[in-house]
Amino acid sequence: MSETTVQFGPSSVRAIDLRVLLGARLQRLPHVVRLLAENHVRSTRDADPLLAALDAWLAGHKDDFELVFRPNRLLMHDTTCTPALADIAGLRDTVAEAGGDPATLAPQLPVEVSVDHSVAVDRHAVPGAAATNMDNEIARNTERYAFMKWASQSLSGVHVNPPGTGIMHTLNLEQLATVVVLTPDGTAHPDMLLGTDSHTPMVNGIGVLAWGVGGLEAESVMFGQPASLAMPSVVGVRLTGALRPGALATDLALEVTHRLRVLGVTGDFVEFFGPGVATLSADERAVVANMAPEYGASTGFFPVDGETVAYLVRTGRPPALTDAVEPVLRAMGLWFEPDAHPRFDREITIDLSALGPLLAGPRRPQDRIVPAEAAASVEAAIGRPLAPAAAGEVPDGAVGIAAITSCTNTSDPRLLIAAGLLARNARARGLSAAPWVKTSLAPGSPSARSLLDRADLADDLAALGFEIVGFGCTTCIGNSGPLPDIIEEALANGRAVAAVLSGNRNFPGRVHPKLDLGFLASPPLVIAYAIRGTIHGDILDDPLGQDPSGAPVRLRDLWPTPGEIDAAMAAGFRAADVPADFAAAAASAPWQAIPAPRSPRFPWDPASRNLRRPKFAGPSETRLGRYDAQALMVLGDDMTTDHISPAGWIDPKSRAGRWLIERGGDPRDLNVYAAYRGNWEVMLRGLFTNRLAKNYLADDLPPSFTVLEDGSQLPHFEAAERLAVAGRAVVLLAGERYGMGSSRDWAAKGVALLGVRAVIARSFERIHRTNLIGMGVLPIVIADGFVPNAAGIGPGDRFHIAAPADVLSPRIEITVERRCPDGTHAQIRCRAAVETLQEAELLRRGGVLPSIVADTLARQEDAR
Repeated sequence: MSETTVQFGPSSVRAIDLRVLLGARLQRLPHVVRLLAENHVRSTRDADPLLAALDAWLAGHKDDFELVFRPNRLLMHDTTCTPALADIAGLRDTVAEAGGDPATLAPQLPVEVSVDHSVAVDRHAVPGAAATNMDNEIARNTERYAFMKWASQSLSGVHVNPPGTGIMHTLNLEQLATVVVLTPDGTAHPDMLLGTDSHTPMVNGIGVLAWGVGGLEAESVMFGQPASLAMPSVVGVRLTGALRPGALATDLALEVTHRLRVLGVTGDFVEFFGPGVATLSADERAVVANMAPEYGASTGFFPVDGETVAYLVRTGRPPALTDAVEPVLRAMGLWFEPDAHPRFDREITIDLSALGPLLAGPRRPQDRIVPAEAAASVEAAIGRPLAPAAAGEVPDGAVGIAAITSCTNTSDPRLLIAAGLLARNARARGLSAAPWVKTSLAPGSPSARSLLDRADLADDLAALGFEIVGFGCTTCIGNSGPLPDIIEEALANGRAVAAVLSGNRNFPGRVHPKLDLGFLASPPLVIAYAIRGTIHGDILDDPLGQDPSGAPVRLRDLWPTPGEIDAAMAAGFRAADVPADFAAAAASAPWQAIPAPRSPRFPWDPASRNLRRPKFAGPSETRLGRYDAQALMVLGDDMTTDHISPAGWIDPKSRAGRWLIERGGDPRDLNVYAAYRGNWEVMLRGLFTNRLAKNYLADDLPPSFTVLEDGSQLPHFEAAERLAVAGRAVVLLAGERYGMGSSRDWAAKGVALLGVRAVIARSFERIHRTNLIGMGVLPIVIADGFVPNAAGIGPGDRFHIAAPADVLSPRIEITVERRCPDGTHAQIRCRAAVETLQEAELLRRGGVLPSIVADTLARQEDAR
């Protein structure tokens, strides 16, 4: 293996020299491939098969070579770590009951947990809102947080960052990511990680290779199994020009999302290159990288250059690190050159100078529009024209929520500053938010408060209703809290109401269960829509309101210039604030006061509503084989993980709500589904309850119901139990992009608990596909023109599937035969959505969890 010694100042380190290892290939390889190659060689010490695979890729071919990837660390948040930690606690029980030592089941690499997904916007637009919301968060989640503290005390390597320390991806950017890892033994290598949130690629903006995985894949990696991936398809996005005044990083992110969804990059690695990259700050790059799951890619990667180093310096990283980054990565062959043009499988070009303010919506993040098209897009979505507004009433087409939220935008301080300056200018002209709009500001980092205070913008934001409500995901992941009564009344009267947020997703019901319409926008545009109060017209040109003299005030009158943003940034930003404000938040007294048990095994409480010993943490048989199955559900296109496994507030009238109330839950405050991801009873009852999760087995089925052959309509979990007792296999069928959206593994765990042996879909999103495999459920891709929801499938249809364990291999062809009650048969050409030999082996072993148990017990037996 080729190594080089790198000298910087008085220090020196050894690192893999990709210039020697890859030779003439280096300049033709994208940076993501160079990084994967470095990791593979460092992990395996075997370069020859890799070099042959790279030669094939450069020649436009793909072979069966599988890359080995070992991350330096894992990143999780509170609602993905809870089910993962519950799995581990259940696995420890299983190991102990089999005569093994449960304490040996512990992570083999560092695991960082951020508590960012639980704070809700209960109070808003008033001083002290953040403190009240934090108090409510602790009160609602004390039991779950105590469980997380048990894990951090009992599982070596698990570190929990308390509530209030910021959003996990901002925390990763500002605190955890090193870009280069300097080891005690004098070596250096690039920082790389995996995360159990789909927006993990945000850190790609500073050149750290990372992507999101499901919780089950993370658990496998956590216990020593390397990630395995086929040589990826790599898509290049060439950036030219520079953003002009008025265009922001958000607008570029929405344009990229739209263009790449049109191109189709699901599962691909995306890399940005070209001279336009050098015009973007690291913060702006992170905004674009964050949207990788929205454009369907594994990554949205920006290689390391001087902007990366400047970012590390201004976020308070030590000189011992910042001084090393450029010399080490130059010596390794990993430094970005704006004029370089590597070989890509496909590529597109985006001219930054052609962009202006954009929106995305009203139901998908890839549906990019100009603001003048907002009303028409809503009319198309609801199938009727918007009614004229009456004076003094909430208009049809009102903005009900205006939220500056999510890691996507609040991690770029220029976007917050731009919003603050617009608020200042609007306040000076006598404008305020429309009285029916619920406004909120939830930055990704506690240092944002210091930034806005020093720039003297916090009061201006608060005056327009954008008081800080907490440091977490809030509205972007559905924790928007209650709607104003006036908006509830407008909805009851049939008016269309939309959310406008600086987030990354706007699927129907995601922001709030009662809102099907949502637009993604930059933070200053969010404020403009809060003032206007409606999506009618063209916000870029129509008056937002009138000043005290009666003169119209337009957005262009308020929009800050780049010079004004620069001046406010200079006044507000202090590098020392980033680590200091984080340290102050990490010293949370309420968090420290939460008691937690100390024991190798977690003491499950049978009366708990939050935590149940997992039902699937024991031995399991493979779901592969030859069998006849009936459809439990037939679904359409774009079934997101939000539709499959809920995350919003629990309706007390729902089956999950009734289960909780019967056990002492407060019907006025049952919390969100995400708080119960350690309780399979609640999550099972919440599956497919989104009203857009239509089951096409019959025309009149309520959400989460199915129909049996005798005509009886039952909740899916009751039907699944009846079929299991009868020895009947079940499958699930779906359309395009099944499982898009958040990485939540419960979308796969729940399906597995229903007894589903295979999911047959026209296409899968990457993370959900791997989660299904992690639960032992075979994902099958339809390879012909068969469209399940248009095929008239009924409860009497049977599907013969031949997928025996001994023949399963990556991408193998599978023929599914549909057998109808009238005796007719039809062949459906399919293939296994299995990409690696490792995935095939997991399916043979029944999934990740039984594999971990078996391997742990085998190691302990060998050690005896």
